[in-house]
Amino acid sequence: MKTTNYYNTFIEIAEDCPVQIAEVPQQRGTTKSIANLQYEMISANPYKYTSDEVLFNVYAIRKNLNPEMLEPEKEKFFSNGQPCFRSSPLPKRYGWGVHSNSEGKIALYAIESEEYKRFTQDQNLVHLKAMRSKRIPPNHKDAPYYESK
Repeated sequence: MKTTNYYNTFIEIAEDCPVQIAEVPQQRGTTKSIANLQYEMISANPYKYTSDEVLFNVYAIRKNLNPEMLEPEKEKFFSNGQPCFRSSPLPKRYGWGVHSNSEGKIALYAIESEEYKRFTQDQNLVHLKAMRSKRIPPNHKDAPYYESK
């Protein structure tokens, strides 16, 4: 079974995150979005769940899985590998950093918070950026450089 868990890691907001102050994802319509469900689960329970637990629980809620289906569905869900929290809308769009402690349990920190700043400077953590929402054009100054052979 593949995992999305990180340990002693801080996922900073994406370079192209559109907010300077973290936002709580707002529900539109009757169905909660992935961002809504992730935010509610993690913010109400800091350092209670791993990334794997959050991602699978959100999947199970959205698919309306019966409790007896959870274990076989979980095996199937993680057998293919899943995008990690670097691709979550929380650090990509809403301005939330994601800290994983030594047990892989996660918590959210608003970009404007002192804790966020402290985590970004902590040399004992692995630092990752959330994935960009927009693709970098090949001729952009930040695009990777590949030598032609």
